[in-house]
Amino acid sequence: MAESLPQPFVVSAEDCERAVSVPELIEEIAQGFIAYTAGRVVVPPVGYLGFTEPPGDVHLKYGYVKGGDVFVIKVAAGFPQNSARGLPTGDGCMLVFSSHTGFLTAVLLDRSRLTDLRTAAAGAVAARALAPKVISRIGIIGTGVQARLQPLMLMHVTACREIALYGRSAERAAACAGDLETMGFRVAVMTSAESVAASSELIVTATASHSAHFRASAVKPGTHITGVGADSPGKQELDAALFARAEVVVADSIAQCADHGDLAPALASGAITLDRVRELGAVLAKPTLGRTSEDQISIADLTGVAVQDIVIAGHVLRRLAAA
Repeated sequence: MAESLPQPFVVSAEDCERAVSVPELIEEIAQGFIAYTAGRVVVPPVGYLGFTEPPGDVHLKYGYVKGGDVFVIKVAAGFPQNSARGLPTGDGCMLVFSSHTGFLTAVLLDRSRLTDLRTAAAGAVAARALAPKVISRIGIIGTGVQARLQPLMLMHVTACREIALYGRSAERAAACAGDLETMGFRVAVMTSAESVAASSELIVTATASHSAHFRASAVKPGTHITGVGADSPGKQELDAALFARAEVVVADSIAQCADHGDLAPALASGAITLDRVRELGAVLAKPTLGRTSEDQISIADLTGVAVQDIVIAGHVLRRLAAA
């Protein structure tokens, strides 16, 4: 007699988030990047849908670790104007299938929260690998989910608790500052992105911008910049000229970043060539490929790679099973 089909395990957004251990996740995401660069992860090109009225995008990311028991398909939508309606700007879910039978084994109805967390964890991984040893102030450009989650994750890799924050909306900047202060940060809301760049040794840009926030000349020697917002065609947060100034340029995926990250316009302008770019997984495996002095400028272009979704899905399911 044929076996009955297994019923997929359905996990709510609340249970997904409760299952996450931030310190463990940061370590696992780092190992995921190493595996990706080493060719141990199968990640096809990103599926993408773009919308204009209202503006928004949908990403389809999927893949598996060679020899692993599952493959993961993730759908994540982002519609920035939702915030004006009092709605979250993102939504999504992750589907986990058996790589032995192809059966759906789990549905993570995370409402894009796991995507948010794995994105922020990647920022912490990049900062730990590339930021200068002494950080007196963290610069945050943006006032959305990542403007809150990136500092939350950075708390695990740096002792700095001073933040310079800039957002186009003074009201949203004040609200974001209040949330960061409840997390234990001291926040100065700045009047321009340039002032953030000029006063910070670690900068995170986390917006849906289509143009650079600050000029390359605003960045101090020794600064590390992580860009997480340019995750689809047409988006840009960093001045292409900054890539010419930077001694260390790292991409989570060279192929993805060259297509639609901040790296893409820098390549198009001739500010940098691909031979100067290293993947984050390579730097994590061999730190001498990254920063080698405290006065170097470094950039991490993070477009989000499916291995992060595979890692966090496995992290959640493993911790739920152990609970």
